[in-house]
Amino acid sequence: MSTSLDRVTDQLLGPRDVVVVEGPDAATYLHSQVSQALLDLPVGERRWTFVLDPTGKVDGLARVTRTSDERFDLDTDAGFGTALLARLDRFRIRVDATTRLEGAGPADPDPDTEAARIALGWPRLGAEIVPGETIPGGTGLTAIAVDFKKGCYPGQELVERMDSRGAEPPRALRRVTVPEGTRPGDPVLDDSDPAVEVGVVTSVAGTEALAWIKRGNDIGVPVRFEA
Repeated sequence: MSTSLDRVTDQLLGPRDVVVVEGPDAATYLHSQVSQALLDLPVGERRWTFVLDPTGKVDGLARVTRTSDERFDLDTDAGFGTALLARLDRFRIRVDATTRLEGAGPADPDPDTEAARIALGWPRLGAEIVPGETIPGGTGLTAIAVDFKKGCYPGQELVERMDSRGAEPPRALRRVTVPEGTRPGDPVLDDSDPAVEVGVVTSVAGTEALAWIKRGNDIGVPVRFEA
């Protein structure tokens, strides 16, 4: 089951940190660093992208808006802008572009917003997506955050290999129903054998939750977003 991207609203995303990349080389540099194609992004338009480490693990998830020919604003979950800025600066050598952070700062999720996010299945950094550990394939976001026709970028090899082989990731993010009182970090148990753990809960609102479920299990509803 896929969910349309237009249901992912600013209200659902909550407070955002913004990393600004600006200068004559901003477009070419960002295009070389992220999983999304940005060279053809029109001014005023925006696209989602992963920022990966060289092994293909997620360093960041951001929404990129082109605000002028030479300026891009990357908004990401509050509290993760500093790490995104550091990652983009890591390879910014002899690049005619500046970077800066316009931060919202850490924010506790509003309960109603968090419940809506979980119901929709949108992953949050620090909860479903753990920087340096999560691979893109299981997040349900590759259809909107990866351009499989663009050139090289850090981490591309793993993403392309899984796509070309139709490989199923070791774990996939799913929406699941859980007992009252369930907390993030609690195990998800096999319906047919409660002694077997098949996943782990990452976010909870009442009896609705998001969880990483191991490959080969059909518990819950897979998270998939389409443009």
